[in-house]
Amino acid sequence: MRIGIVTREWPPDVYGGAGVHVEHLVAALRALPDGPDIDVHCFGGPRAPGTAGYPATGYAVPAALADANGALQAVGVDVEMAAALAGTDLVHSHTWYANTAGLLAGLVHGIPHVITAHSLEPRRPWKADQLGGGYRLSSWAERTAYLAADAVIAVSNGMRTDVLDAYPDLDPARVRVVGNGVDAEAYRPVDDPDTVRSLGVDPDRPYALFVGRITRQKGVPHLLKAAEQLPPEAGLVLCAGAADTPNERQQVADAVEALQARRDGVVWIEAMLPRQQLVPLITGATVFVVPSVYEPLGIVNLEAAACRTAVVASDVGGIPEVVDDGRTGLLVHYDADDPEAFESGLAARIGELLADPARAAAMGAAGRERVLAEFGWAAIARQTVDVYRAVLDARA
Repeated sequence: MRIGIVTREWPPDVYGGAGVHVEHLVAALRALPDGPDIDVHCFGGPRAPGTAGYPATGYAVPAALADANGALQAVGVDVEMAAALAGTDLVHSHTWYANTAGLLAGLVHGIPHVITAHSLEPRRPWKADQLGGGYRLSSWAERTAYLAADAVIAVSNGMRTDVLDAYPDLDPARVRVVGNGVDAEAYRPVDDPDTVRSLGVDPDRPYALFVGRITRQKGVPHLLKAAEQLPPEAGLVLCAGAADTPNERQQVADAVEALQARRDGVVWIEAMLPRQQLVPLITGATVFVVPSVYEPLGIVNLEAAACRTAVVASDVGGIPEVVDDGRTGLLVHYDADDPEAFESGLAARIGELLADPARAAAMGAAGRERVLAEFGWAAIARQTVDVYRAVLDARA
C-alpha cells in the first residue's frame, strides 16, 4: 500500500498544530511493522537530503502565480502535487491548502481521498476580513473536497460534530474519529532553569505560559485582559509568533506594552521556539494556558501535559476530551456573547493554580500519566491505517 500525504506544513516549516500532527503521524506510519509506504508532498519548495523531515517532495508556488492571491497560489501548488501523485494507492490531505491536491488526484488517478480535519473554514469567519476573495476560495475548496472525500478523519469527537454541522450533506458514516497525539519522549519534563532564564523569564517566579500563533482563534486578547486580574506576584509568558496579519500582531504588541506598563513579570517571546528551548519553558511553568475561542483539539494541551504541566483551557471543541477538568487541569466556559465572564474565569482558574503549586504539580503528573496511556502516536498510526484499509476495501 503506497500512501501519498499532501500537506502545506512540513519540517523545517512547521508553525501550527496541523504541521506537528503530520510530522509525527508520518514518522509513526513509517515506523509501523509492515506499514504502508509513505510519500510526502509539501509546500515550500524542494527539500534537500539532510533537511529535517526528509524524505519529502516540496513544491514552490508556480512562477506564473508569484503575484497572485495566496489562495490561488495554494491551488496552483495543489495542481502540481496532484499530477505527481500518479502511482499511489490513496491520497491523504491535511488542511484546505492541500485538500484540492487530494481531490484532483482522486479524480485524475482514480484513487481514494482521505482528509484529516484539523480546522474548518466556516468556523473561522474572521478570515473573510483578512483574506477577502481568498477566503471565499478556501471555503469553496474545503467544502468541495470534504463532500467528495472517501473518508474524513476528525481529530476529536467535538471536531466530528463540527464537521457534520458545517457540512450536513456529508454522510456521517464517512466521518471517523482518530485522535491527535503527542510524542511523549520529545515532550517530557526537562528542568532547565538556565534555558528558561536565557529567554528572559525568571524561573524562580511562578508563571503562566501561552504558546501558539497570533490568530483570533487562539484567544490571546482574552488572556491579556484576564492578566489584568491576576495577583501582582504572578508572571505571564507569551511565546507567540507567526501572526496571521500585521494588524493582529500590532494589536497584541500594543496590549502587551500596556500590560507591561502596569505590572512586571510579563514577557513576550515573539518566536516559535525550537523544541530544546520550548520544552524547558513549558516544564518550568506552573500553569499552561489555552484560551482558544475555537479548537478542534489543541495539540498544545497534550504537549503541556506531556511536560507534566497543569493546563487551564477554554471548554471549546475537542479540548474537554484532552483536559480532564479537575484532574489534569481546569476548564473555563467560553461564551462569545460574554467575553468578560470568560476573561474573569480565566483569571480565577489561573490564579487558583499559581497560588497552589502543589495542586498544579499533581495535575501535571496526572496529565503526563494520561498522555502515556491514551495519546501515543503508534496507536494513532495504526488507527489511521485501519481507515486506509477500510476505504480501499470499499473501492475494491
